[in-house]
Amino acid sequence: MFVIVAFLIFAGCFGGVAYYVWAVPQQEEEQILAARLRSLRGNVRSRTRSSPDLMRREEQGVFAVLGKLFEWVAPLRRLQVYIQQANLKFRSQDVMVVCIGIAILVYLIEEIAGVNILLLKLLVAGLAGYLPIFLIVRKRTSRLGKFEENLPDAIDLFTRTMRAGHNIHSGLETIAEETTDPIRMEFRKVVEEMALGQPIEPALHSLGERIPLLDLKFFITGLILQRQTGANMVSVLENLSTLVRERLNMAAKMRAHTAQQRFSAALLCLMPIVVGFGFWILKPEYIRLLYTDPIGTKFLTYAVISETIGILIIRKMSNIKV
Repeated sequence: MFVIVAFLIFAGCFGGVAYYVWAVPQQEEEQILAARLRSLRGNVRSRTRSSPDLMRREEQGVFAVLGKLFEWVAPLRRLQVYIQQANLKFRSQDVMVVCIGIAILVYLIEEIAGVNILLLKLLVAGLAGYLPIFLIVRKRTSRLGKFEENLPDAIDLFTRTMRAGHNIHSGLETIAEETTDPIRMEFRKVVEEMALGQPIEPALHSLGERIPLLDLKFFITGLILQRQTGANMVSVLENLSTLVRERLNMAAKMRAHTAQQRFSAALLCLMPIVVGFGFWILKPEYIRLLYTDPIGTKFLTYAVISETIGILIIRKMSNIKV
């Protein structure tokens, strides 16, 4: 009990020092910047009373205090990038707090259920806490896949606009108006940034950061080179759209040819779980030995760890990148 209290006191002191070192100087800088922006905004409003507010504001999460404390943590910054790429409105600090809360709740449920295996309880609680992050990653992967699937049509639309004699700005506006989401949404952001006065190259680089696809980076590089050198990039972009289509077709054929193997792998991964659940319903005394008997706990721990490692290995083997 004394060790736990001492650890909590040490953690609280360390958290207070970290908050003072990292958050307080940044808050002072933000206050200075906010004062300058207020003065500039007051000058502008004194000139034009009807001018709209064009400042971009970032919404604070529910746990803003924790966000100020842990915003320097690299995994949280990467998680926030994933959330933005998934086009979600969450904050990484809020998601992390929810993950920790789910993990603690599952751990308490396991304690109430009488599970005596510490490693198993931690593993199950960790997997349950990872569920929100898993959903965000799935949403991001789905959105990027849809963007990549519709990218060749957007490139063809852009090349036809260029062949008609229009400039790059008109081509980007055509993509922002004539395509479907998520391509329309992202290119509309590019058009809006250019309309607010941002040069085209930083706007395109921001698009590449929001959508980290290699084919899109080739497209952005082609546009920047065409703007800097004045070369004719229409034929290059046409070849790029053809290449993207062929690669997507090859990936679809590979998924079709490996469907049986992937189904067999999924069946092998789910079989122990289904069999264990069936025994829990039909013969619960067989399963009870796995977490009440010392030898059973060892076997159950080994089974869970080996099953998790096997699932990760099979997932890595079946995830073929083209």
